[in-house]
Amino acid sequence: MRILAPALSLLMALPAHAVEPGEELDDPALEARARALSQDLRCLVCRNESIDESTAELARELRVLVRERLTAGDTDAEVIDYLVARYGEYVLLEPTKGGANVILWIAPLVLLLLGGAVAGVAITRQRGHVDTLDAEEEARLKALLDEGPRS
Repeated sequence: MRILAPALSLLMALPAHAVEPGEELDDPALEARARALSQDLRCLVCRNESIDESTAELARELRVLVRERLTAGDTDAEVIDYLVARYGEYVLLEPTKGGANVILWIAPLVLLLLGGAVAGVAITRQRGHVDTLDAEEEARLKALLDEGPRS
């Protein structure tokens, strides 16, 4: 019994696949390709779930569409290109690292470097700017310190 509970909790942590038996292809190689593609495509309803995991109706339709395209003879790249053309890059769970997305990939690093530069300049200026007291201010400070705390 002590082994059964941890084993069951490990099984529950595994991702669930929403592929229904009627969707599966007879050809194991095509089915494996379809499953691999489905894991990289975003469910447009669930947002951060792949269509392989989602139980949404639109995800089911996308899984069927992927299988239809593969059965028609499309390559994996052609299936992805078709879906991106139809739904936009948002359908990809991991956006491409080219084109306009380069800004999204580089922006955090640029902002971090820029923030570090601004902080460095501010610290350097602060260190170089030391206020000194003139003779009158020193005498007044000495008088206040000699006076002691007031009760």
